[in-house]
Amino acid sequence: MALQSIISPANQSVVATRELADHNKVEAILSQAHASQKAWRNTPLTHRIALCEKMVVYLESNVDEIASEISLQMGRPIRYTPNEILRGAQERARHMMSIAETQLADISVEAPTGFKKFIRKDPLGTVLIVAPWNYPYLTAINSLIPALLAGNTVVMKHASQTLLCAERFQQAADAAGFPEGVFQVLHADHATVEKVIQDHRINFVVFTGSVQGGAAMEKAAAGRFIGVGTELGGKDPSYVRADADLQLAIAENVDGAFFNSGQSCCGIERIYVHEDVYDSFVAGFVDLTRKYVLGDPLDPATSLGPMVNASAAEFVRTQISDAISAGAVALVDETHFSASTPGTPYLGPTVLVNVNHSMSVMKDESFGPVIGIMKVANDDEAVSLMNDSPYGLTCSIWTQDVEAVERIGQQLETGTVFMNRCDYVDPALVWTGVKDTGSGIALSELGFTPYVHPKSFHLQLNK
Repeated sequence: MALQSIISPANQSVVATRELADHNKVEAILSQAHASQKAWRNTPLTHRIALCEKMVVYLESNVDEIASEISLQMGRPIRYTPNEILRGAQERARHMMSIAETQLADISVEAPTGFKKFIRKDPLGTVLIVAPWNYPYLTAINSLIPALLAGNTVVMKHASQTLLCAERFQQAADAAGFPEGVFQVLHADHATVEKVIQDHRINFVVFTGSVQGGAAMEKAAAGRFIGVGTELGGKDPSYVRADADLQLAIAENVDGAFFNSGQSCCGIERIYVHEDVYDSFVAGFVDLTRKYVLGDPLDPATSLGPMVNASAAEFVRTQISDAISAGAVALVDETHFSASTPGTPYLGPTVLVNVNHSMSVMKDESFGPVIGIMKVANDDEAVSLMNDSPYGLTCSIWTQDVEAVERIGQQLETGTVFMNRCDYVDPALVWTGVKDTGSGIALSELGFTPYVHPKSFHLQLNK
């Protein structure tokens, strides 16, 4: 019997231990999902929407317990974790519910007399969601709700660090009254997930995680002719123009870089500042960074918690050390935070200047509390540097000039262009990336597309 334990980054305690699925368990889950899908797809959409709403209400009603579990499992401060449900998950879920009837409706096609033509959006079957630990509810909601609304059954395999989140979704589905088999949780190792993807009863795969993980998903699905939606790595840039509102830019860039200990897919990982405002921006950025309180995530006074584990923190420490050896200067480092302890997940934020793109910290995803800030002379230099990355999820531009943002944004290789904000997912806009960030599509009017198969009806009527 294979077991998997959640080790809390907060105190190294064992949060929970779960048995991993064996062949018989996997077979039972897939058989139930496949058997339940026909009835679920024929369930009126209004009823599917109502059940999804009840699921969200369950999460909201249990937000205090859920928030504590999130903090204990992955380290985000308790002062912030409730917002993942109350502001994030419910916003995304309810937006997709609000547009479902329109977006899942038949597409009428003009036809000559004696004919009727339309395109119907059929569900795919069963969707496997492989969800990450960093935003365990937000990221899962992106695919879970549209997949269910479209008439698919869902099997969710959550990251080993956040197994309890998957179980909370199961509790929410059960409390909402979902039919048996429509939503199920799978605790499994990598080898088992690979076998599940290769099973003919899985019809689409959603994965959020590393580039290597995404490649493994696509490899497992090769030859099956099913879709694999991926959201992978990121190295999201920020560009502060000379006409920016500096107070706003400083506050939002600090938050965008260090919220969730930098463990955000769309968090800011590198900043380019126009030379005219560079010194003022850096001074303000450093001052605000020093105000973070690093500590126990269950302490309401904590504003920055530990990273997910010691190895992740060590990777960031190595990036910082290598950059300094190559000439970078740390204006703030972990020694400014008493709780920061080498060899542990507790890592205080680091602000680096004198950086360049020969350094790992400016080109490889850090996914931690470190930021490099570079001076640029103009928009063209900023665009060139922002595009100098294998990733492309979001970018942010700080300026008063809307036309400049549209012009610059058109040149940027990215999925989202922000103006005067960052690190936010608007459910009305499509969430996607380019290059090694992956090929997934989530949210917005386009967010149902991955979960349906178009079927054309070409009817010649009786004369």
